Amino acid sequence: MPLLLLVAVFVIATCGLIYELVAGTLASYLLGDSVMQFSTIIGVYLFAMGIGSFLSRYFSKNLLAWFIRIEFLVSLVGGFSAALLFVLFPLIVSFQVPLYLLVLITGILVGLEIPLLMRILKNKVEFKELVSQVFTFDYIGALLASVIFPLLLVPHLGLIRTSLMFGILNALVGLILCFKFEQEIPRPRVLKMSAVLVILLQLVAFVYSDRIMDYSETLAYNDNVIYSTSSPYQRIVITNNKKELRLFLNGNLQFSSYDEYRYHEALVHPVMASVQQPKKILVLGGGDGLAVREILKYPSVESVQLVDLDPAMTNLFSSNPVLCELNKRSLLDPRVKIANADAFSWIKKNEQRFDVIIIDFPDPSNFSVGKLYTNTFYKLVAAALAENGAGVVQSTSPFVAPKSYWCINKTLQSAGFNTIPYHNYVPSFGEWGYTMITKNGNAVLPATRFMGGLKFLNSQTMQQMLVFPDDMTTRSELAVNKLNNQQLVEYFEAEWNAYLQQ
Repeated sequence: MPLLLLVAVFVIATCGLIYELVAGTLASYLLGDSVMQFSTIIGVYLFAMGIGSFLSRYFSKNLLAWFIRIEFLVSLVGGFSAALLFVLFPLIVSFQVPLYLLVLITGILVGLEIPLLMRILKNKVEFKELVSQVFTFDYIGALLASVIFPLLLVPHLGLIRTSLMFGILNALVGLILCFKFEQEIPRPRVLKMSAVLVILLQLVAFVYSDRIMDYSETLAYNDNVIYSTSSPYQRIVITNNKKELRLFLNGNLQFSSYDEYRYHEALVHPVMASVQQPKKILVLGGGDGLAVREILKYPSVESVQLVDLDPAMTNLFSSNPVLCELNKRSLLDPRVKIANADAFSWIKKNEQRFDVIIIDFPDPSNFSVGKLYTNTFYKLVAAALAENGAGVVQSTSPFVAPKSYWCINKTLQSAGFNTIPYHNYVPSFGEWGYTMITKNGNAVLPATRFMGGLKFLNSQTMQQMLVFPDDMTTRSELAVNKLNNQQLVEYFEAEWNAYLQQ
C-alpha cells in the first residue's frame, strides 16, 4: 500500500504543477506581462494550498475515500481549466475573476491531498521515513512537470490537451486506488463509475480540443481564423476577411496586410537610404519577413542576418504560400540567414559589424521583451553597428504612450547613440513611432530622396514624420530603462491600460 500511495504523491505533484503552469502560460498569452501573471498565479496557488492543508484537519473519517474523491475533483477542475478559460476570455470583461477562482479551487484541492495522504500512511510508515518519502516524491514530480511542460507538452499538445491529459491521469490514479482498496472504502462502485465518467468526459474533450480552441478564437476575433498554433513562446493566430490578413501574437495585432506597407516602409527605408551602399544588414525580430522584403529592394545588399526567437514564426512565413506571397518570399532569398535565438544572447556573442541594424521587436509589454529595450542591450547593439552605419528601433505609439516612446529615446541616448525620432500613421494601429540611431560623432539625417515604387514614403511624408505635435511629447522626467528596473514596462503598461479603458 505505501508504494502505490507514494506513486500517487508523485502524480499529484506533477499534475498540480502542470495546472499551475497552464494557468500562468494561458494568462501570459491572453493578458500579457508574463512576470506579473506567473508571479500572482504562483502566489495564489501556494496560498490556496495552504488553505487546503488547513482544511484537511476537518476530515476525520474514510480518509482514503475522501482522498479519491478529491482526486476526481482535481481532475475535473484542473483538467478542464484551460478549455474553460479560453472560452470565457472573449465573453467576460473581468477575466481575472474566473482565472484566479480556478487557480484558488485547484490549489485548495491539491493542498488537501498531501496532508490526507500522510495521515493515511502514518500507521504504516515510520514518521521520519513518511515525511522524507512523501516530500521526495512530491519534489521529483514537480521537477518532472517543470521540465516536460515547456519542452514537450506546450509545443506538441498545446494548453488544452495538456491540462486534459493530466486531468485524465489524476482520475486514473483515483480509479486504480478504487480497485486496489475497494474493501477499505465505502461504496466503491459509485467511485469507480465517477472515475469512468470523468475520464470519458475528458477523453471526448481531448479529441475535440481543436474544435474547442477554434470556437474560443472565433469568439475572440472578428474575422475568420485561418491558422493558429501555440509555440513555446507565444500563441500565433492569423485571421482573414475580404480585404486583409491579420497576424496576432498572444492576442495582440502585429500587422494587417491592408496597411502593413506603411509601417514597414517607414521602419526600413529612412535608415537604409541614409547609409551609402548598405551591404550587411541585421534584423532583430521581424520573423514575418516583411521588413526583410523591403531591405531586399536595395541592390547593394549582400547579406541579411535575421534573428527571431520563435522558429514557428520564421517557418510559417517561409512555407505558407499566402504569407510567402505577402513577404515576396524574402525569407527564402539566398542572401538571408535566419537564426532562431534570443536576440540578447545572440548579440552578446556576435562579432560582426553591420551597416544597418533594424530592431523590430514587439512592444515592451512584459519584462522578457523589456530587456531588449534596455541600455545594456543597446550598448551591445552599438558594438555591432559599423562606425558609419545607422539603425532604427520600433518604439511604440508616441500618441498613446508618450512616456514609453521618449523613454526609449532617452535610453538609446544613454547608450551613446544620436537619435532621430519620427512617427507615421498606420490605420490599423494609429500613430506609430520609430527612433533612428547613429553613433556619436556620426550623425546622419534621414534621407530626403527615396527609391521609386514605394506606396507611402517620399520626401514630403518624411519631413512630416519628423514633426511631433504637443500631444505626442511629455514633460515628465523619464528614467533610463535598465535591466535592474525595467521602468519602460511600467510606463507602457500604465499608458496602454489607461488608453484601453477609455
